[in-house]
Amino acid sequence: MAIIRFGANGLRARFDEGFGSDAVVRSADALGRLWAQGHSGATVMVGYDTRHDGARLALLMGQVLASHGLVAKVAQEPCPTPALGWCAAHDPSCIGAVMLSASEAPCEYGGILLRGHDGGSVSTAFLAALDREVPPDPTPARGEALLADFITPYIEGLATEVDAAAIAASGLKVVADPMHGASGEAVRRLFQLLGCDVSYLHLQQREDFGGLHPLPAEPWVDECEQAVLQQGASCAIVLDGDGDRAALVDERGHLISRHDLVPLVVSHLVKGRGQHGRVVMTTATSSRLRRQAEQLDCDYTVVPVGFERIYDEAVEGDVLLGTEEYGGVCVPGHLMERDGLYACLLVLELMAKSGRPISALVEEQSHALGTLYYGRKDMRIDTVQMQILSNLLPGLNPHTLAGMCPVGVRHTDGTGLEFEDGSWVLARVSRTDTVLRVYAEAPSARKRDLLLNRMVEIVRARL
Repeated sequence: MAIIRFGANGLRARFDEGFGSDAVVRSADALGRLWAQGHSGATVMVGYDTRHDGARLALLMGQVLASHGLVAKVAQEPCPTPALGWCAAHDPSCIGAVMLSASEAPCEYGGILLRGHDGGSVSTAFLAALDREVPPDPTPARGEALLADFITPYIEGLATEVDAAAIAASGLKVVADPMHGASGEAVRRLFQLLGCDVSYLHLQQREDFGGLHPLPAEPWVDECEQAVLQQGASCAIVLDGDGDRAALVDERGHLISRHDLVPLVVSHLVKGRGQHGRVVMTTATSSRLRRQAEQLDCDYTVVPVGFERIYDEAVEGDVLLGTEEYGGVCVPGHLMERDGLYACLLVLELMAKSGRPISALVEEQSHALGTLYYGRKDMRIDTVQMQILSNLLPGLNPHTLAGMCPVGVRHTDGTGLEFEDGSWVLARVSRTDTVLRVYAEAPSARKRDLLLNRMVEIVRARL
């Protein structure tokens, strides 16, 4: 990996295309120089997931960071990214944290995720400075890194942030599926602490994720759905490779859409816990969340795609919950970043206190918010087309689309059109891939697909 560039999602590359010791050492050297400026002796934390060579690479990262006069604490075992962020946020001496993980990407990929002193995102200015600092060659300098337990304080903290007694007394039977990823040990120990009736799938931590794509979505949750039915479980929780995103399966063995799950969490925070604040969402998030916020009398803010935009809003304050279109949930009162396990615990708390199955809760919510069909279509483009569309989309303003006249147009993130019946469509260039992403939502699947296809046709005609 001759060139190292950190984007909003950190650094990610295939192991067979250069991700390894060289990339880790050069990145650590740059991070060490930046974090040590004015913060000599500060603590930095390093975690890793279950991917290839994770323990060795994390120790190497810590040793290079320590060579800059920082106190480097390295996870003694694979840990979820939220656990690392939570520990960073609760240690006043911590200046930042590094996670060796490619999150939900397949096992062929390695990655480096960065967190700030509060466990949240680092700024774009920091990433730009980091790119400038990356040296062309790996340094031989090494310091002493300390091994640390990031899982115990995290799960003990989680257990105090939910009504553990209500969950334990509810009789809920849960299937937990960490997909052979970094959350396995945290999940096992947490539910043991809570005293829940739990069975496990894919608990063993494996560098190849047992052949799974560690993403809590179809078809990778099929086995979990079957286990719920076979065991007569109340629900299942499924966590991605590093635990920052999660999904739930209801008692009928059906995966709950992330577009239904997040509004359910917001409702519980407001109605069940008496909390209030702004709801922050990206432009590609389902309208169900906006409708939920309105019904709950919560202000909401829509930001361009990218979790760092949600983090910026959370730093300003008064944010109850932030979420992106992929369903990652951030509750700033808990952590300034996404935490899949915490989001699932909130739903278990809701089920325990309401005494109702999750399918009934989702159906009631759907009736209140209205039926909507969400979809996304990706169009591969080259780098030249990517630049053309980046310039073109902010000025694209069709008078009609799929036979409908827009009642609202927004250009904060590509081109977004809104229609009188609540339908909408958004076309935007990906920040991480050479892809045009088109999203749409409508009261019928047919209308959703018409919006998706017509927007793709309009964009293609301009290339």
